[in-house]
Amino acid sequence: MDAVTLSLSPLVPPALAYGLGALALAVAILALVRGLKGWLWRALAGLVLTGALLNPALVQETREPLSDVMVLITDDSASMQIGNRSAAAEQTAQALRALAESDPLLDLVEVSGGASEDGTRLNRALQQGLSQAPRNRLAGVIIASDGQIHDAPPAADDLGLEAPVHHVLTGNPNARDRRLIVSQAPRYGLVGDPVSFTLRVEDEGAATGTAMVNLYVDGGDPIQARVQIGQDVTVQAEIANRGPNVVEIEVEPGQGELSLINNRAAVNVTGVRDRLRVLLVTGEPHNGARAWRNLLKSDPSVDLVHFTILRPLDKDDSVPANELALIAFPVFELFQLSLEEFDLVIFDRYRRRGILRPLYFDNIANYVENGGALLVTTGPPFAGGESVSRSPLASVLPAAPTGQISEERFTPQISEIGQRHPVTRPMLSGEGEWGPWFRRIGARPLSGETVLEAPNGDPLLTLSHEGQGRAAILLSDQAWLWARGYEGGGPHDELFRRVAHWLMGEPELDEERLSARVVDGELEVTRNTLADEVPELEIEWPSGVQESVEMDETGLGVYTERMTAREQGLVRLRSGDLTTVTASGPLNPLEYRDLRPDPEGFAALVDSSEGGIFTLGEEIDLPEFRRTNARARQAGINWAGLKRNNAYLVTDAQSVPLAPGLLIALLALGLLALAWRREGA
Repeated sequence: MDAVTLSLSPLVPPALAYGLGALALAVAILALVRGLKGWLWRALAGLVLTGALLNPALVQETREPLSDVMVLITDDSASMQIGNRSAAAEQTAQALRALAESDPLLDLVEVSGGASEDGTRLNRALQQGLSQAPRNRLAGVIIASDGQIHDAPPAADDLGLEAPVHHVLTGNPNARDRRLIVSQAPRYGLVGDPVSFTLRVEDEGAATGTAMVNLYVDGGDPIQARVQIGQDVTVQAEIANRGPNVVEIEVEPGQGELSLINNRAAVNVTGVRDRLRVLLVTGEPHNGARAWRNLLKSDPSVDLVHFTILRPLDKDDSVPANELALIAFPVFELFQLSLEEFDLVIFDRYRRRGILRPLYFDNIANYVENGGALLVTTGPPFAGGESVSRSPLASVLPAAPTGQISEERFTPQISEIGQRHPVTRPMLSGEGEWGPWFRRIGARPLSGETVLEAPNGDPLLTLSHEGQGRAAILLSDQAWLWARGYEGGGPHDELFRRVAHWLMGEPELDEERLSARVVDGELEVTRNTLADEVPELEIEWPSGVQESVEMDETGLGVYTERMTAREQGLVRLRSGDLTTVTASGPLNPLEYRDLRPDPEGFAALVDSSEGGIFTLGEEIDLPEFRRTNARARQAGINWAGLKRNNAYLVTDAQSVPLAPGLLIALLALGLLALAWRREGA
């Protein structure tokens, strides 16, 4: 493309040239006023000299046109996966690609972005796209998004834009959607006590009415409540475990909803135990009684009630009662009135001598069946006729005596199943350094798992689930030797503290347990089991996508799986009968708070750039993208303009002077000569 232009290359500073021209004009006007006949020729001579000083020339340029650039910003946030939104964005991209391919003077820059842990942030993607397009060649910006953004876009002037910005709105802005909002939730709660949550159900399609809300604590059974739509309501759930508890709240689906993602919310409540109450009954004074008392008193979470029976009812040694105890043994109060207040009951070398009637043993058995915890540490009395195994308590004991007592030296060892059990597995590394015991009570296991045994395989420590509660039995009264450090001792405090907390339902010590957490964008899943293999891990991501994976055995009874947490929100996991939930990113992502398309998201930017907003809807009716002149209207009802900037690159230029020096000099002299002649005539 060729073009001819006029250029000036002044021989002197332009101000001087224009000053001389003005002076010549003034002289000519003065000559006119004085009546001199050559004033016109004087003026022409001054103008010729001024033109010569400006050095005009004709420049012939060879120009190469430059293409304009249109920028497409595609929203790739999670909300774009709802319905046909991503498909609409892709069709928009295809239409612009076809336009760029058909127009040699139009290029396309595509940038995707917006996804973040803090909602949809498209400003960064917009800035990135604009950085790839020279502002003098920018034809326009097209944003394909549902308008649900969480960073306010700047105005066109702030971006230095002189081209239109068009918003292609994906999705139907008139769609119905129900969403759940948790406005108030506690951070902490007492284990076993209810905590309150304030929530609201909003439904664009039903301003009134009721909806059913389900609450799940760590994936457990649902707690149901019917609530009013559009009103703040309070619901309660009981915290079951110490430590983190994920409380999931879910409202039933509404009619014709966009998505069920925002029908759920989750709250992380840290369970805090009140002091654990433990009842320790020592049947007779012995060397191990102090070891048990010291162990339980040293645990800051334990509130210990301890009684030692110094003289049974059938013994009369003439010692006054006030010299044996400060208070009488409150049998009725402990085992009839207040038994349910204790988290754990321990019978240490207890023998039946008429102090506890069968009714009380029956109460203890029912206490265990209904969720209580019982630990029996035996001694020689367990093998005889005064054994608690000959009472109603036998129904919840995990072992029965054989009547044999061995007093040979032996070293306890962890059984095969104990190597996988969370109570004893952590002690495997020091097993070969333990000191000996010298007595064990013969027994046959009835239920549960024997985690500690003698070298010949006889049981020493058996743990069992009985009904809704738990029971354990220690078939020796020599554990105190470990506490005293005899011949190196052993893990007395560690072992029996773990046993006590297992009995009281510490979740981290459960034999079968599924736990998960998200750390640095990675999902970590751990499965504890006593079995030799575990079922596949089933994962349900917040979007509803499901997948199954095989877990790797990373230790005895421990299977793990690590993967990238590719979605934000609540992740549900299942392995066999075990379920759990965990949060990836924020518990209630801002991205899912409102899933309806929002035409106001980019309205300010579009208006300030004279662009247009085009709603695609369910039918994906794309606007016509057309080229427009710079000063023309840039948007219509069903069309979006892309400005022509007519930018070019000069590849060659030739200059022809219009005022050759000699010719101009002769012309100026000739005009002055004419002026003198005219005035002399």
